[in-house]
Amino acid sequence: MEQRRLGRTDINVSALCLGTMTYGEQNSEAEGHAQMDYALDRGINFFDAAELYPIPPKKETQGRTERIIGNWFKKSGNRDKVVMATKVVGRSEMNWFRKNGEKSKLTREQIEQAVDRSLMNLQTDYIDLYQIHWPDRNQAGFGSMPTRWKDAIPAEDENSIQSTLEVMSDLVKSGKVRHIGLSNESAWGTMRYLAAADVFDLPRVVSIQNAYSFVNRTFETGIAEIARREDVGLLAYSSLAQGYLTGKYRNGALPAGARKTLFNRMQRYEHPRTLQAVDAYHALAGEAGLDPSQLAIAFAKSRSFMTSVIIGATRMDQLETDIGAADLVLSDDVLEKIDEIHQEFGNPAP
Repeated sequence: MEQRRLGRTDINVSALCLGTMTYGEQNSEAEGHAQMDYALDRGINFFDAAELYPIPPKKETQGRTERIIGNWFKKSGNRDKVVMATKVVGRSEMNWFRKNGEKSKLTREQIEQAVDRSLMNLQTDYIDLYQIHWPDRNQAGFGSMPTRWKDAIPAEDENSIQSTLEVMSDLVKSGKVRHIGLSNESAWGTMRYLAAADVFDLPRVVSIQNAYSFVNRTFETGIAEIARREDVGLLAYSSLAQGYLTGKYRNGALPAGARKTLFNRMQRYEHPRTLQAVDAYHALAGEAGLDPSQLAIAFAKSRSFMTSVIIGATRMDQLETDIGAADLVLSDDVLEKIDEIHQEFGNPAP
C-alpha cells in the first residue's frame, strides 16, 4: 500500500483510509473488528471516525463507532499500528453531544468535553488527527461547497477560527492530540486557519476532509490549489457518491440493507443529470474492463492534491473490492474519457 505524508508532519498514511461510520448501525461490532483486521493486514494504517458516528446521527447511537474501535484497540493491541483520526461536531441544532444539553458549537468547553470522551471511547491517550467536522460559523452547505452562492447570516455567538485554533493548540500541548485537520470546509475557511496559525504561532492544519467524486469535483475549484501549495491534502469522502457510483442503485434499484434503502437520506444524488452521469461512468468502467467502484477510487487516488481516499463498506466483499483499487493506475486514455464525461455533466451532485 502506497504511503503518503500527512501535511508537513512526520506521519505517513496509507493512500486509502478505512472509514468507520457504519460501525454500530449497519455493521455490528464483530463486523467492524473483522474489517479493521482485514484493512490493517492489507496495508491500511489510517482509520477515520467521528464523535457523531454512526450514521445517521441519533442520540441513542452516538459514540458507538468510537467505542467499537476502542474495543478493537484493546483486544488486538494494534493502537500503535494505526494513525487514528476522529472529529468534533460543529455548530448544529443537535443537543445530545454535551453534558448540559446545549446545541453543539465550537466553544472551548464543548471541544474539551468532546476530545475527552473520544479518548475514553477509543481507549487511547492520544488522537493522531483531530478534525473539526464542520465549521462553527453558519455557512452554505454540508457535505461539499455549493456551485452557486447561498448567503448565510453569521451567528451572534459565533466562535472565531482563531479561538478554535487556540483550543486545538492547547490540546496539542497537552499531548491529547498530535495534529489537527478540517472537514467540510471552504477555501476561505481553510486559508483563515492557515493565516491564524502563521500570525499567532498556532498549530497548522494538516488536512481537509471534503466530499470528492466523479459527480462532485467542486474541490478542484479553489481548494485544490490550497491543498497543493500549503500541504493541506484532501482526505476524500464519498468517492463512490454514497454507493451510487457502484451502480447498485441504477434503474431505481433498492438493495436490501443498503443505506438508501434503510434511511432514504441520499436525495442529492437523485437529480436526473446525476443519474445520467452515473450511467456514463458505469459504461466507461465496462468499456475499460474495470470494476466501477475501483475506477472511481483509483481516479480520486490519482489526484495530486489527494492525501488519502476514505473507503467504507457494510460487507467484506465490498471492502475487498475497494481495497483492490490500491494498486490500480488508470491509463491516460481512461483519464481523458473521465474528463470528457465531466465536461458534459459537470458537478451534478455537490
